[in-house]
This record gives sequence, structure tokens and C-alpha cells, in this order.
Amino acid sequence: MGLYEKYLLPPILSAAMGAKPITYQRKKVVPRAEGRVLEIGFGAGHNLPFYDPAKVSHLWALEPSNDMRARAGERVRNSPLTIEFLDLPGEQIPLQDEDADTVLITYTMCTIPDVMKALGEMRRVLKPQGRMIFCEHGEAPDANIKRWQERLTPVWKKIGGGCHLARPIPKLIGDAGFRVLDMETMYLPSTPHFAGFNYWGSAAKV
Repeated sequence: MGLYEKYLLPPILSAAMGAKPITYQRKKVVPRAEGRVLEIGFGAGHNLPFYDPAKVSHLWALEPSNDMRARAGERVRNSPLTIEFLDLPGEQIPLQDEDADTVLITYTMCTIPDVMKALGEMRRVLKPQGRMIFCEHGEAPDANIKRWQERLTPVWKKIGGGCHLARPIPKLIGDAGFRVLDMETMYLPSTPHFAGFNYWGSAAKV
């Protein structure tokens, strides 16, 4: 790990994930989580204020970065939720089959190296009647924006912790054995179009 990844990237990511347009998106999806919840890519805990404590009995916070877990400290201490950290990546979820009522993933699919393996793990640990709640940026519908996404991704990955700009979120979810139940899309305001096309909604196991 280089100096940039160790010292500069974590505060940059933490600040970016707390931006107003992204925070507004979190408010839309996080309250939908219920029961035993697995959050993929917990980061600095930006989703914590938006959980409904009356609906969530346990929260597994999967986050492989020691630095990001440390940055979540104050939010965790102030949360009424029962929180259990899992310090492994999304490709290695240390839960039993069908443990979770809800899997929540926000702004994380873009950086997971083997995203299909990770989605397979999410499907494995989700209960048959459970829901995966997602909010992600990804492939834009406009050809000119998509071309810019493809051009910029090699550089963007280096400065953004492996972030892919144009992952086809609905296709990835479907190919992993989920059925999208509801989904909305839009370009986030005050965000560059090449990095701001959002998908959010829920999916169930096929």
C-alpha cells in the first residue's frame, strides 16, 4: 500500500461519501432496512444516522479497512443500534447461509474487485424472503457520457480506490441471481455526469 492509499485516500473517500447529494440518497434507502442487517462497505458509518432503530435488531458492518472503521468511531458510539464489525471484504462474508433479513449496499459495488463473487456471497447470506437494498452509481444511459466513463475509468480507479465509473448495476444484480423489485435512476445534482448516474431500489433472490 502506497502513501496515497494509506494517508490521503481514506479522508478523501470519507469526505466524498458525506457529500450532500449522496447523503440525500442515503436518506431514501437506508430506512428500508429491517431485521438482521448486513451492510456491505460500511466505511466511516455515513449510513448510521438513517437506520430506523425500531426496525433493525442487529447490524453487521462489513468493512475491511482499519482506517475507515476508526473514522466510524463517533457515529458508532452515538448509534442506538447493536453493531458488529466484520473486517473482511465483500467477497468473503463470514456469515452463515440465510443469516440476514436485509443486505444494504451503498456506493460500494464500484470498488469491489470481484463484484460478482461479492454479490454471490450477498445472495448466499440473504434469507429467502429477504431484500437487498442498493444505491449505487454506475453506467450512464447516454452514449456520450458512457464514452467519457470508459475513457476516465483507468485514471479514476487509481485516484478513487479502485472505483469503476461504468459498472452496469442492474445487469450485475440480475446476473448474480437477484430480481430487481423496484428501481429508480437519475443523475445526481451538483455531481459530474460521468460519476453521478445513480441507481437505487431493492432486489430479492430468484
